[in-house]
Amino acid sequence: MYENAKRKYAVVDLEATSAGSNAAIIQVGIVIIENDEIVKTYSTDVNPHQALEDNIIQLTGITDEQLETAPDFSQVAREIFELIEDCVFVAHNVKFDANLLAEQLFFEGYELRTPRVDTVELSQVFYPSLEKYGLGYLAEVLDLDLSQAHTAISDAYATAQLFLQLKAKIESLPKELLESMLPFADALLFESRMLVDDAYRTAKPLVSSDYHLSHGLILRREQEVGAEKQLSQQFEINRHLLGLEERKQQEIFAQEVSAAFDQATPTFIEAQAGLGKTYGYLLPLLAKKELEQLIICVPTKILQDQMMAQEIKAIQRVFGVEACSLKGPGNYIKLDAFYHSLRTQTDNALVNRFKMQLLVWLMETETGDLDEIKQKRRFESYFDSLKHDGNLTADSLFQDIDFWQRRYDKAKISKLLVTNHAYFLERVQDDKAFAKGKCIVFDEAQRLVLALDTFSRQQLEVKDILQDLQKTLTETEQLLDRRLLEEISFELNRLVEQAYDKHRYKGIKQLEQDDLALLRQALSELSLACVRPLQELLLSHYSDFWLSTTYDAESDKRHIFLNAGNKDLLDFKQLLPDTQKLYFISATLEISDKVNLADLLGFEIGTFITLPRQKENQQRLFVDSSMPMPSDISEHQYALEIAKRIEQLTSLNQPVLVLFTSKQMMFLVSDYLDTWSIKHLTQIKNGTPYQLKKRFDRGDSTVLLGTGAFWEGVDFVQADRMIELVTRMPFDNPKDPLAKKLDAHLKAQGKQPFWDYFLPLAVLKLKQAIGRTQRRPQQKSAVVILDSRILHRSYGPLVYKALEEDFHISSQNFANSLTEISEFLL
Repeated sequence: MYENAKRKYAVVDLEATSAGSNAAIIQVGIVIIENDEIVKTYSTDVNPHQALEDNIIQLTGITDEQLETAPDFSQVAREIFELIEDCVFVAHNVKFDANLLAEQLFFEGYELRTPRVDTVELSQVFYPSLEKYGLGYLAEVLDLDLSQAHTAISDAYATAQLFLQLKAKIESLPKELLESMLPFADALLFESRMLVDDAYRTAKPLVSSDYHLSHGLILRREQEVGAEKQLSQQFEINRHLLGLEERKQQEIFAQEVSAAFDQATPTFIEAQAGLGKTYGYLLPLLAKKELEQLIICVPTKILQDQMMAQEIKAIQRVFGVEACSLKGPGNYIKLDAFYHSLRTQTDNALVNRFKMQLLVWLMETETGDLDEIKQKRRFESYFDSLKHDGNLTADSLFQDIDFWQRRYDKAKISKLLVTNHAYFLERVQDDKAFAKGKCIVFDEAQRLVLALDTFSRQQLEVKDILQDLQKTLTETEQLLDRRLLEEISFELNRLVEQAYDKHRYKGIKQLEQDDLALLRQALSELSLACVRPLQELLLSHYSDFWLSTTYDAESDKRHIFLNAGNKDLLDFKQLLPDTQKLYFISATLEISDKVNLADLLGFEIGTFITLPRQKENQQRLFVDSSMPMPSDISEHQYALEIAKRIEQLTSLNQPVLVLFTSKQMMFLVSDYLDTWSIKHLTQIKNGTPYQLKKRFDRGDSTVLLGTGAFWEGVDFVQADRMIELVTRMPFDNPKDPLAKKLDAHLKAQGKQPFWDYFLPLAVLKLKQAIGRTQRRPQQKSAVVILDSRILHRSYGPLVYKALEEDFHISSQNFANSLTEISEFLL
């Protein structure tokens, strides 16, 4: 009999006066496990002989009065020691619990020398795709009993259930996988590796046909979706089979999509947000028997993943449609790179834990999409080394099972293919057959203009260039090469210093031809690998150059980029091959009376369909007349005014989404909320938009501060009641190169860029943002617009009238709005 069969485990959780080194225990919870069963529980309060801080009382629910009559630790120390002295010590964050308890026991004359196992790290390794590993989150996703979180016995009991699930999962893994993990298991905290060692002793070899075993890696085979069923020509039948609620506007939209299929010209459909457009175009088009392949192209990878996980998963389940999601190769793991990484020794414990995590993940993923590893941001450089480069050599060990190749091949034969704007443009430029003869739907098509401009640019991070130059400079012996490298480094640093002086690392600095003359001359005389990226950017077809800066709040680092682009807009129509059918779907196609989306994309003819608009009765807009004008106060004062309003809105006990046009303003407001101890989530600071949305939907915080993707790319469906705060009108930055291009393009056509394009586009973005919080009939949302320029500037009446077409809107001071919002959301 193996030793692990005799093991006893003590799962321990402590509540303490703080998380610091001077913490005193106030509550102990212990769960004893034998033979994989919970056999005993123990709990006690402990009198710390000091007053508790307010945050500890709020977190645990424990009060000073409760602890006044509790025993001293000295009175329970012997009982605790005798209960756990012959057990393996298990905890969720074992370092804190074991160290604190061992220290307190030592002071009472008991030396605790038990092995220690940490369920946080084990969860990270063996549940590799989870977003977080806090006990509350794990309890939710793994169905653990955590009825009274942050009480010691409840947390210990939930941890005991987690431990048993982990133990069972590890013991279910095949011997080959566990053997591959053993060389890295010392990276786990304390004696946590004992679960891997114990499981390996009794593990069975892989026998399931659901997996590939190749060079020590075990990969899951893709699941078959079953026999495909022909969709009905009647939208309402397909809708009923999917269990969807009836929406009149959605049905009208679907009829228009179906009727336009046989028209040779592109079809542009303007449809109001919130009517269920995705099913509205998927179902009628998939029902077409003459359809060769349907390509859906959405703006972001987040929306791509969201569509695959929701609408397309449901369609596959009911109709068995073969579907594939395709991103750029860099999104997928390259198995050859990972294989070589496993054979490269390192003392970095985090990397070794990631190697274990990825070995488990490869048994579970069907896509190989590295975005499934939510913790990869902890060591992005390691994951960057594993990204696929799109090349698969003849000597690859994994040629037949390479994830990128499998996606690429499946994309060719799938009836339904989902991709994103950026990858579509990249792919169709090099491979016209990718889109030739296909039916293509561009969802949120207004964002194609930005995608086209981004696609026509090239960007390099200056810090990376300078590091490569410096490395080569120390290695090369050629005197001329060294002088040229020194000159290039000097010129780059000079340009950066100018940007710093004039813009304090904010915004954009346009570079003139004279700024680049010496840099170009030096580059033209070199043939070293380190300067090739610079040569491709500065010595090629680009005509426009600028420096831009971004700030990463999480790492507190500023990044400076050297950019190149062209002054003219890229002609989208010229990029496309002949297709079966083109659809462009947008909430607004006509940006103004003189500018529409078709013009900007290069289409002179097309069919335009505008669905009737309806005012949304479940949504109310309030323009805050008491908010100061942005130009009248400083940025810090404006941020303070925003923060005050957020604080007042939290009293309504509803989720609050706050949208910013500036990261700097977002961080300033976040700082105020931190100072006032108002719990909130902030984009970048607390994670990616995808991560924050999930946490917000789950109720981790009732306040979310966001920018960028939250204006257009993220829907809020979960909450029945919601408040949205818009801090500024989303005008384009006039210094942005795309804005400059459009300005010149429209002026050349005799148009007024601000009135004909930039103002109506800002209104369009605002409407789209408002629509993010009204995605189903049962929802109610109140939207507060803080930008009082709507009430005072010459363009204000146009904005107000445009919003009034779709929404019930009023302007009043914030105090009155607060009362109306409270009554409306009842």
